Amino acid sequence: MTTPSTADEPATAPGGGLVRLRLGIAYDGTALHGWARQPAQRTVQGDLEEALSRVLRQPVSLTVAGRTDAGVHATGQVAHGDVPRAVWAEQRPRLVRRLRGVLPPDIAVHTVEEAPRDFDARFGALRRHYVYRLTDADSGPPPLRRADTVGWPRRLDADAMAVAAELLLGLHDFAAFCRRREGATTIRTLLTLAVTREGDLVTVRASADAFCHSMVRSLVGALTAVGEGRRPPEWPAALLTSTERSSEVPVVPPGGLTLVGVDYPPDDELAARAVLTRGLRS
Repeated sequence: MTTPSTADEPATAPGGGLVRLRLGIAYDGTALHGWARQPAQRTVQGDLEEALSRVLRQPVSLTVAGRTDAGVHATGQVAHGDVPRAVWAEQRPRLVRRLRGVLPPDIAVHTVEEAPRDFDARFGALRRHYVYRLTDADSGPPPLRRADTVGWPRRLDADAMAVAAELLLGLHDFAAFCRRREGATTIRTLLTLAVTREGDLVTVRASADAFCHSMVRSLVGALTAVGEGRRPPEWPAALLTSTERSSEVPVVPPGGLTLVGVDYPPDDELAARAVLTRGLRS
């Protein structure tokens, strides 16, 4: 987890001959130092903005739905950026293919489409969806899934983990599960936290209006403590009374975490959603 705290992306004022583009993005985060651009480090934002600027022959700045940390993957990441309408008209038919030709193989842009002027990838989002994959097989992760599945050294009781997960749902202050960022709230609405087992694979699915720094990996860490029998199912929910990060909560490795989707409201509700979310975040 090496991504530093960064200021919120400013709201971009569309107009002036610009068109807002919505990008659908996937990446293998193994060799990447998170989303946010960092000096002398490979990041998703850095590689993507460089590729877009090269193809479109002008600088492009991106705002993302969820700033994933170092080592975290995505199949359903969303970002937006503004470009001149004439450039978009020229490049639209072949932009995805041209980006494929200049991006490294661990980053892909699978869709680029014109978005409404009020679309904001970050502040317009209703829900983010993550999946965390663990295997407690003696042989470890299958070779073809080793990048996105963590090998767990002890057998996990997925049923006990599911009971613990259910008790965490709802609107709470998740300070015990978050790495504090100056000026950022840790109050979130956890909509889904579900644990399932299929053979040796244990999958944790998490959905919320938003997640604070390190929250998903900490939630999964608390659930694994329950799954190993070291803590009772009621223990993670008991931490919700804390107002600061709990040193008792383990943080699981980043490689098992994938951002799989982001939900947005209908086009006519985008502006109102962005205003509401910005108010909540401040």
